[in-house]
Amino acid sequence: MALHAEKTRDDTQMDELKLVTKEKLTQKSFKSNILDFMIEKAFFIFGMMAIFILFLLLFFLVREGSGAIREVGLMEFLTGTRWYPSSPQGAGYGALPFIISSFMVTTGALLIAIPWGIFTAIYIAEIAPKRIREVLKPVVEVLAIFPSVVLGFIALVILSPIIANTFNLSNGLTAFTASVILSVMVLPTVISISEDSIKSVPKDYREAAYALGASKWETIKMIVVPAAKSGIVAGIMLGFGRAVGETMTVLMAAGNAIDMPLREFFGVVIPDFFTSVRTLTANIAIEGSDVAWGSLHYSALFVTALILFAITFVVNLIADLLISRQRRKLQND
Repeated sequence: MALHAEKTRDDTQMDELKLVTKEKLTQKSFKSNILDFMIEKAFFIFGMMAIFILFLLLFFLVREGSGAIREVGLMEFLTGTRWYPSSPQGAGYGALPFIISSFMVTTGALLIAIPWGIFTAIYIAEIAPKRIREVLKPVVEVLAIFPSVVLGFIALVILSPIIANTFNLSNGLTAFTASVILSVMVLPTVISISEDSIKSVPKDYREAAYALGASKWETIKMIVVPAAKSGIVAGIMLGFGRAVGETMTVLMAAGNAIDMPLREFFGVVIPDFFTSVRTLTANIAIEGSDVAWGSLHYSALFVTALILFAITFVVNLIADLLISRQRRKLQND
């Protein structure tokens, strides 16, 4: 009887302990679920805010530029070669010289930055000793935070006279000058993304190449770089987006002439990199502070901003798609 009573008491205590534990777990799980729910909703709201602000900016550009599009026509902005909003002989709103100038300066910068950036990325990721890599990588990152106005000033007072003397030009503020200084600004983007892409190539690829007798250079050239190609191209596209949207450096280095930056070479029309140019961003910065609010000129500047937005959006979208493709490819491998 005594044993039975003791066993019953133990069972009762065990049941009470289970009940208390269950209640505590239930309370903890409930609080945890509430916290998870709130954190999830907070992240959702912040994400939606970013999308909302993007669409708000787009709506603002379209609303302010719609007046000029209705009155002048979008094709006039895209194909017209005269930008004279205040001309008494007839206003012109052709933004083609700015579009061509933007692509010229950006393309010139990328022609310099792509080989420079990719070789640097390969060196940091595959070749450099650990000590040099630990120094070189922060130096590259410092370039990304360098104020653009300082680089523009360097282009204005140092680089421009050198280019004028070297190529016997009357004025060193040209598309070429802007391209050179802009390439320095693009470098961190190209190097960082290319390096990350190269590092993400699985080690098995390299080990398989070495097992087949390939040298280090052959492995980099024939295995690593092709495997990281999508990421490298994405870095270049993001560098393009970075360059085409730059304002201050281009404003100080390109000269800001509004004529078509083209010339004939043996009967063929080619871009003239040694002439003064004005990009879309520089035009908005120069004329935006003096324009009469609500005028046709004011609305036309928003159309040029809309064109710039479309260019950068498409380029960044392509870059994101390439990065996603690179990740899927590596995950599948």
